[in-house]
Order: sequence, then C-alpha cells, then structure tokens
Amino acid sequence: MNYVEKLDSNTSRPYLFSYRRCPYAMRARMALVESNIEFDIYEISLRNKPNEMLTISSKGTVPVLKLNKLVLDESLEIMRWAYQKGDSNESFLLEPKDKEIANELISLNDGKFKESLDRYKYFERYPDKSKVELRENCYFFLEVLESRLVNTDYLIGDKRTYIDISIFPFIRQFMNVDKAWFDNSEYKKIRGWLKLLIESDLFKKVMVKPNFG
Repeated sequence: MNYVEKLDSNTSRPYLFSYRRCPYAMRARMALVESNIEFDIYEISLRNKPNEMLTISSKGTVPVLKLNKLVLDESLEIMRWAYQKGDSNESFLLEPKDKEIANELISLNDGKFKESLDRYKYFERYPDKSKVELRENCYFFLEVLESRLVNTDYLIGDKRTYIDISIFPFIRQFMNVDKAWFDNSEYKKIRGWLKLLIESDLFKKVMVKPNFG
C-alpha cells in the first residue's frame, strides 16, 4: 500500500481512489491489504474529485480500483477481486451455509441499516425525529450482530472473515456518532468485537494518514 500524489497510467500496480474515513473505501482497503496485494492509493478530496476518477467511474464515489483496463467501482467487487487474486484468501473461504448468512448480513448492513445510520449520523437534518428515535431505528441490526457474537469473537466463528471487514466500518461509524452513549450501552459483545478490529494491525495499517513531505 502506497499513497501517491499523481497517477501514472502506465503503472502495473492497481491503484485505488479512496477517502480515508469512508466506510466503503475502508473495507476495500482492508481486503486489499489482508490479501497482500500491493497497490497505490490516491486520496481524493470530496470537494474536488479528480477528473481521472470521474472519467473511469461516473458515480463519483469511492472506492474505485483501476488496473490497466480493469475498473471496479463497488467496494464489495473490489473485496471479492482482492481475495480471489491475492495470496491470502483464508478470510474469504466460508462454508456454503456461512456464505448465505454472510450475504444476508451484508444485505442488511448495506441496505436498511446504512439508511438508518445516515439519518442518525445527520440527525440535525431530520427535525421531525429526535436523535434518540433515529438511533433506535438502528437497533434492529445491532441486536442481530450482538446475538451472533454471544459465543464467538467474530460474526462467523472465532476467526476474522470478510463478513467482519464488510460490516465493521459502518458499526464503527455508528459508535462514533455518540461514543459516550455507545460505551455504556447494552451492546457489550459488539464493543468487544469492535475493539478487536480497531486494535488489529490490519486496521491500523489501512488508516495511516498520507504524508507527502
């Protein structure tokens, strides 16, 4: 993983348009690093998105991965590509029944929970609801995760898998909306799970700030 100031269209390494705090970009970076894929990062400004990114992906959102003619602009696509191409795909290998559970959890996370999270995170924009009411709309998913963590450290067993990486950045974002409340909430198992992931070498590596001197 290497931060770059300028893009080289002739590079043989994949490069990733990213934004450090974006949960979608975060999970893409984690999958790439966990898969031991060497890549360059172009850290974008949300207020001044690079033309190079907009040219290859009209969505205008991160992450976007480019390698020669290959362009992937969905975080889950990038994760899948990373685990299939990298030399460390253990976290991607699940039993069929566990893959079904993983797909259901990711669907809930990226759908109903993400919608509720955004409303809670920007609660000032929704004066018809209180902050507490908007937070309560997120509980359905937290309760699912809490129940899955009763007997295991991670969402599927005692080893970190791609399902943890897929969901973790969004729960971390939920935590940070009101950390004092979260630290005293009933979601003890989720707090332990978050701690494992936040303190992991993998997460620390992908959250290094760019330094161009």
